[in-house]
Amino acid sequence: MRRRASVFVLAGSLVAPALVHGQAPASSCSATPSSMTPATWTAPAPPNAKAPATTTAPLALVANIPLPGPAKRFDYQSFDSTTGRLYISHMRGDRLVVFDTRAQKLIASTDGFPGATGVWAVPELHRVYVSVTGRHEVAVVDDRTLAVVAHVGGVRFPDGIAYAPHEQKVFVSDESGGIDLVIDVRSNTVADRIALGGEAGNTHYDAVSHCVVVAVQTKNELVAVDPASDRIAARYAMSCDHPHGFLIDEPNRLAFVTCEGDAKLLVVDLRSMHITATLRTADGPDVLALDPVLRRLYVGCESGAVSIFEERFADGRGTLAAFGEYRAPYAHSVSVDPATHRVYLPLQDVNGKPTLRILEPRS
Repeated sequence: MRRRASVFVLAGSLVAPALVHGQAPASSCSATPSSMTPATWTAPAPPNAKAPATTTAPLALVANIPLPGPAKRFDYQSFDSTTGRLYISHMRGDRLVVFDTRAQKLIASTDGFPGATGVWAVPELHRVYVSVTGRHEVAVVDDRTLAVVAHVGGVRFPDGIAYAPHEQKVFVSDESGGIDLVIDVRSNTVADRIALGGEAGNTHYDAVSHCVVVAVQTKNELVAVDPASDRIAARYAMSCDHPHGFLIDEPNRLAFVTCEGDAKLLVVDLRSMHITATLRTADGPDVLALDPVLRRLYVGCESGAVSIFEERFADGRGTLAAFGEYRAPYAHSVSVDPATHRVYLPLQDVNGKPTLRILEPRS
């Protein structure tokens, strides 16, 4: 059952641009049993080497921003790099929080979202999709007015959200329902229900393979779905307990998978689907965020820590190395702005108030 938040991926930072509406859709999902990377894909130039940095206190406090609502649990975040807006689900506060990272001020904290978990901004549609578990629905929000313009039901426990731009479909993890719900964004209606055979963790779209990827946590698998046909294309075993959250580094063909049951972080090569490294995190790894410029991976953990790793590359292959840790109560949800490198932690209780903590890497 859903008890934790899930992974966060930066909208617009790691995903190829969507095609203009009306153009022909991309080819279907290219996943095979041994790869999630098309044969025509070519590796980018290796990232420039960075100077070594200290692992002591890797993040410094910028500000604590008090937020409205009760001192209760937050969940997902979604960053819109086109506007600098950060959307945060205040799960037990039944709210959607909107924060302007450029002006560093709160725009809105809107109630009416009971049990909000997943949130995903789609700037090209001017829409924000919110999983509302208290109503067993997905709320569709206009990002210009912040008004709810549609409700899509038919889901038991909506959770992670992804958008397939070519097919114009939203995919929603139904954790307790064991499916991925498919929404047609043109009509805001249910287009399909994809049976997964187990509890659904988070869901992401991979623009390189044109697949939707789902963590099936009770089967210890990642599952690739063809968004054109809404059918499962391949399943991949994960050697850990309860993989719930994950993040895809598309340009470098890596997936980072967090496992709640045994505090493992897996590095998966999406060219071969081999697990190339297994690392340890603080207990209860949950949300992930990647700064693709600093090549720094943040893993928010239920135990009140952010485990920090650094991407490293050799011979055209990427892996992770432990970099440090930042501790704060309830620090299980994390996001990052790759332009400023600032890190955002919504904390449910700082001196009795829900608070958005803003941090930045130490030089």
